[in-house]
Amino acid sequence: MKVWRQKPIDNFIVDFYCPKLKLVIEVEGDSHFTEDGTLYDAQRTLILEGYGLSVIRFTNDEVINCFEGVCAKIEDLLPF
Repeated sequence: MKVWRQKPIDNFIVDFYCPKLKLVIEVEGDSHFTEDGTLYDAQRTLILEGYGLSVIRFTNDEVINCFEGVCAKIEDLLPF
């Protein structure tokens, strides 16, 4: 299954995109947890969902310290 890294979609560059699943995976650092960052991410998610895409977000900490859990959450989204 193809997964694109740093894929341009609309005016955004998403961290990872799987076209077969129409799935956007975002990995978020500290800047996403400010008031402005949270608002921007919410607007961005609405726009991406408007294209029929699903968006799942993980923190840097989750990816670094709980990688198996991150993979399990993504696997739960697989249709097979």
